[in-house]
Amino acid sequence: MASVPREFSEIVRTRYATKSFDGKRIDEATMQKLLELIRLAPSSVNLQPWRIKVISDQATKEALSPHSWNQKQITTCSHLLVFCADTKLEERMAAMVMRMKASEVSAENIEGFSRMVGGMLTRMDGPQRLIWAQKQCYIAMSHALLGAKSLGLDSCPMEGFVPSEYSRVLKLPAHLVPTLVVPVGYPNDKPWPKVRFEKKDVFF
Repeated sequence: MASVPREFSEIVRTRYATKSFDGKRIDEATMQKLLELIRLAPSSVNLQPWRIKVISDQATKEALSPHSWNQKQITTCSHLLVFCADTKLEERMAAMVMRMKASEVSAENIEGFSRMVGGMLTRMDGPQRLIWAQKQCYIAMSHALLGAKSLGLDSCPMEGFVPSEYSRVLKLPAHLVPTLVVPVGYPNDKPWPKVRFEKKDVFF
C-alpha cells in the first residue's frame, strides 16, 4: 500500500485519476473518515444540495457498468460514490433552518438566511435550480478526491455515465439527479506524469 501523504501540497501533487483499482475493500473506519470529510464540504449559502449514494456491493456496480461505458473503475473500486443533485431546495432550506436552530444560531441570523435563500430560490426556474445544485456537487466532489488521497486511497472523478440509467438502476426519486461518479479504492495502475498549464496560462 502506498504511503499516506501528510502535507496538503503532497496530496495535491500525488492525487490522480485512477483508471483501475485492485478490488481490495476499504475498511469501514477509513470509509467513515472519508464520508465525514465529504460531509464538511462547503456550498453556496450552505444549502448542501446533494445526496451521495454509497455503493459497495459488487452486483450493483456490475449493473451500473454498462451505463458507464464499461469503464474498469466502476467494477474494480471498493466503493462507488454517486453524487446526486437534490432539486428539492425548499425542503433542503427548511432542514437547514432546523439545524441552525438546534445549533443555537441567533434568530436574527436565521431570519436573514431564510430571507436571502428564499429570495434566491424564487428567482430560479426548474432548469436553473438543477444547474445550480449540480455546480455545488463539484465542490463536494473535490473533498472526496483530496480527502481520499489524504487517507491513502485513490479515486477518479467521472462524468462518463448515463444519468437516466443510473437513476433507473438505483431506483432514485426524480428530485435526485445523478451528476458525478467517484470510484474510490486502492490503485492497480500507475499515474501518468502530472501535466498542467503553466501559471502564465492560468492566471492573469
